[in-house]
Amino acid sequence: MIGKKIQQLRKKKNYSLTELSERAGVAKSYLSSIERGIQRNPSIQFLEKVGLVLGITVEEFLQSDKPKESVENDQVEQADMEWHDLVKEAMRSGISKREFRDFLEYSKWKLERR
Repeated sequence: MIGKKIQQLRKKKNYSLTELSERAGVAKSYLSSIERGIQRNPSIQFLEKVGLVLGITVEEFLQSDKPKESVENDQVEQADMEWHDLVKEAMRSGISKREFRDFLEYSKWKLERR
């Protein structure tokens, strides 16, 4: 997660691995292993050095990097799973498809009358 964030920021600034490692004063091989996910727990000092060059704080590195759109998609997937579970529960309780459709039609009719 942090490695991908570093890589994205580095590419956004058009820095090569060599250039970022030199500017930040970190080993190119270590930076590469972080970006590729081989090393997953960089030190705070490493994040401070790289962050200074990339214009990001250590705290921002550690925050979730999910975009709002991704969070919303997760919420939709969760709601879909709830619907899925509800339908499975109805099936287990013996409600037929016809009974379920009838219930839906009744609910629609009831809403329209309000």
